[in-house]
Amino acid sequence: MTGADPTLPADLFGAGRPDRALRVVHALASARLRWSALTHRRAPVTAVHADRLPLIVARREQVADDVVALTFRAPDGGRLPRWHPGAHLDLELPSGRFRQYSLCGDPDDRNAYRIAVRRIDGGAGGSLELHGSVRTGSSLVARGPRNAFPFAVPGFGSPAHRLLFVAGGIGITPILPMLRLADRLGADWSLTYTGRSRASLPFRTELARYGRRVRIRTDDRDGLPDAAAVLPGLAPGTAVYCCGPTGLTDTVLAATRTLPGVEVHFERFGPAPVRDGVPFELELARTGEVLTVPADRSALDVLLTARPDRLYSCRQGFCRTCVTRVLAGDPDHRDGALTPAERAAGDLLPCVSRADGGRLVLDV
Repeated sequence: MTGADPTLPADLFGAGRPDRALRVVHALASARLRWSALTHRRAPVTAVHADRLPLIVARREQVADDVVALTFRAPDGGRLPRWHPGAHLDLELPSGRFRQYSLCGDPDDRNAYRIAVRRIDGGAGGSLELHGSVRTGSSLVARGPRNAFPFAVPGFGSPAHRLLFVAGGIGITPILPMLRLADRLGADWSLTYTGRSRASLPFRTELARYGRRVRIRTDDRDGLPDAAAVLPGLAPGTAVYCCGPTGLTDTVLAATRTLPGVEVHFERFGPAPVRDGVPFELELARTGEVLTVPADRSALDVLLTARPDRLYSCRQGFCRTCVTRVLAGDPDHRDGALTPAERAAGDLLPCVSRADGGRLVLDV
């Protein structure tokens, strides 16, 4: 689901600690806008036990032809854990599946979380559950919030002096809170919002208040977007934040990778294509089955053909849901989540990690 330009310096967000810098940004923004916490001091904060956060669906709203927005509240009416723009929830669905959904409400509203979900009829079923069986009053459990797409405001956590946002369809969800904060702080920003048609784009009414800062571009009217269409006026000193389908993020990355003085931050909907892969084998230790992983497929994809009940979620190497123990073999770790100690202990994220030929024996 997410990524960031690996060439960016680690101290861009404060000595490699994005959450610390984001807390500073939020505190400064709060002071500048005179947001007061006094009215909330006596309100209880909902307890999180073992990172499990109980939620109740308080509102369900159709925000595009195939997109529903869900607003959650705590069952006890307490305040919810704090979050920052770019954060997401790991939501446990009624079926037991875990899926990530970006928070698209107001980070300063501690009483509610909001997500939006596009129905994908040919997908893995998560969106169909939320569209079909989850109603107002339904109880769900979440983990988080977590932030794998942190936002650094120019002048606070970033040397850039201009912000250029690019969103494709439901990719507007993590961008919305960023726009709100950038606008409140008086930053120089603009948004290019793309999709199949205007009817397919959620939150158009909400975006209308920003006027000409928002450019809407649809495939049915304007054709498929290229780099010039989604990155107008790109120049040194710009920070680009992009979320959307793989084709959109690849277009943005290709256009910006070699540009000096341009920051690039992105979040994908799905897994990135496998690059520099070679075929290798997976041996399932509990049964002795041997599976061949082609050069252009992930180990998780192949593993799911034999074990369709395996848990997974982000498919991009950061949520850890698909973690699997390696009993033998030499893994090529390509995730950004496991620590060196966890890797040394045999943990592997098969959604992105591989082997350079040979065989991995899995505790499966």
